[in-house]
Amino acid sequence: METSGLHIGLIGPLPPPSGGMANQTRQLAELLQQEGVAVTLIQTNAPYYPKWIEKLKGLRAIFRLIPYLVRIWVSAKNVQLFHVMANSGWSWHLYVTPVIWIAWLRRKPVVITYHGGEAEKFFNQSFFWIRPSLRRVTAILVPSSFLQGVFGKFGFNTVIVPNIINLGRFSMRVRAGIRKNGPHIIVTRNLEPIYDITSAIHAFSQIQACIPAARLTIAGSGPERSMLEQLVTNLGLNGSVRFTGRLDNEMISALYQEADVMINPSLVDNMPISILEALASGVPVVSTDVGGIPFLVTHEKNALLVPPARPEIMAEAVLRMFDNPPLANHLIEEGIKLVQEYAWPNVREQLLMVYRQILK
Repeated sequence: METSGLHIGLIGPLPPPSGGMANQTRQLAELLQQEGVAVTLIQTNAPYYPKWIEKLKGLRAIFRLIPYLVRIWVSAKNVQLFHVMANSGWSWHLYVTPVIWIAWLRRKPVVITYHGGEAEKFFNQSFFWIRPSLRRVTAILVPSSFLQGVFGKFGFNTVIVPNIINLGRFSMRVRAGIRKNGPHIIVTRNLEPIYDITSAIHAFSQIQACIPAARLTIAGSGPERSMLEQLVTNLGLNGSVRFTGRLDNEMISALYQEADVMINPSLVDNMPISILEALASGVPVVSTDVGGIPFLVTHEKNALLVPPARPEIMAEAVLRMFDNPPLANHLIEEGIKLVQEYAWPNVREQLLMVYRQILK
């Protein structure tokens, strides 16, 4: 598609903090601009102004929302279409619904890319309010066949356009398989109930009982940190478990270089970029088989999948990898092949095809 003259209004969160949807928004803006596309970037998590408003929980949303709506209205004069990064919950109602209706009033097409593993729960609870807006969306993009199935249940067609992984950020460490002495295990999810870091810590406790020199690094922030730190203390793991807090993109790339295995214990998920980042770094993955994850990776081909909230089975899978270097190497090799599908050269044509069909 000829991209010169194309002007997209791209709407979504931006780092900081770094995270799946925020990184996707920033990457897409940069990649489209490199293609010669004019991008008006509208941030849904813009800093509060004045800064002291951030302390006023009830009032601060208004100070962010009003400038946001004004910017969308003004931008509609120039952009050819709006592309919105969407998620479940209040972020849908506050930041996605207004764009759809403003675009409808201004006669501009809207593309949404829907993220999040809780879509079905959200739709079941709120579809009466969601349906009118969805009917005015020109195209609904989803990153996986898992979410395509969810939308299909509610009568909406979608187009699969995978999430983008910037392979330039990650490189495969030269390693002779997994270290059996002192292996480094990592978790790179937020410290929230849906990611079940508790199970990861219990699994690590069982791993360390077999390999005393094993180490665990938990990279993420969230409301459960104090509880998880107390759990580590109660299990006698203080010298072996490290909490780093949330890491920026450069630091998380460095962490993957130091890792031997990544475990993903989530209870709800769609298409976690963290799994692709690990695979791109040559780090084998043990993950729960929830939501869209079985649509992303295949058990015993490019990852090991286990049931959720079963730390003993997760520990067994990690130990199996340590005891079976050919299996670990196979998962690493196939993981490297898999992530190529999510590189920009492959995603580019799929996305630009959607734009072309809308604007023709």
